[in-house]
Amino acid sequence: MRLYKTTIMTLATGLIVLTFNIPYAMSQEKITQTAGRVQLGEFAPGFAALNDDILFGEVWNSPGLSPHDRSMVTIATLVGKGIIDSSLTHHLQFAKSNGVTREEISAMLTHIAFYAGWPNAWGAFRLAKDVWAEDQADDNGKAAFQREMIFPIGEPNTAFAKYFIGNSYLARISEEQVPFSNVTFEPRCRNNWHIHHASEGGGQMLVCVAGKGWYQEEGKPAVQMLPGDVIHIPANVKHWHGAAADSWFAHLAFEVPGKDTSNEWLEPVSDEEYDKLGK
Repeated sequence: MRLYKTTIMTLATGLIVLTFNIPYAMSQEKITQTAGRVQLGEFAPGFAALNDDILFGEVWNSPGLSPHDRSMVTIATLVGKGIIDSSLTHHLQFAKSNGVTREEISAMLTHIAFYAGWPNAWGAFRLAKDVWAEDQADDNGKAAFQREMIFPIGEPNTAFAKYFIGNSYLARISEEQVPFSNVTFEPRCRNNWHIHHASEGGGQMLVCVAGKGWYQEEGKPAVQMLPGDVIHIPANVKHWHGAAADSWFAHLAFEVPGKDTSNEWLEPVSDEEYDKLGK
């Protein structure tokens, strides 16, 4: 299992020591295949067993390469051999389910064209275009971004929409022990300046899980957030956070328990302020 890097940023008074590793990907679910037995089980049971049990049951589940990378290798091999029929369509669909994005398949087929032949690439592109057709109308890359992270994007954050510039999404991850949510921002989306008030304790902790974003406290330079970065937000400190101009962004938001806690929403972060940050 790959892990995001862990970066510790101490923004509260005093020393905070935290070790917080977010898995890059959940344990891979075992790949199973039944096509061999379904289509050839009676006609060629031995071949069906090799296809379902050995090729997919063992090779595709062996360590060393992720299913995503195995799909990329398999497609490159098939196109290189000029196989651009229904078997390639199957592997393109399988690749999409393994997290291969439209951008990745387009870049790979373009690269392959110079080595495997222009006609082969054209044929593969025709099939890939159909497999990833729904992503072409995707709302600004939302579906592709979802495939980058292990937590769900969730539903539109309508309850707090008036405190955000741009579209944000909220997914409650846990209600037990320490409740927390995954908050997702489309590019350029950010929340208003706000304060987490508390007479004791309180504040918030953010853990970036995907994309690129910004965090800023009043009177201090903005801090870029990348996957694995941890931000500690003290109580009673004015701040804002959101996505970079060229990237979707998601963070886990943990509300730190405290006494007399409340949130105060303030003015928006203007385009002039935001654009000074660059991308």
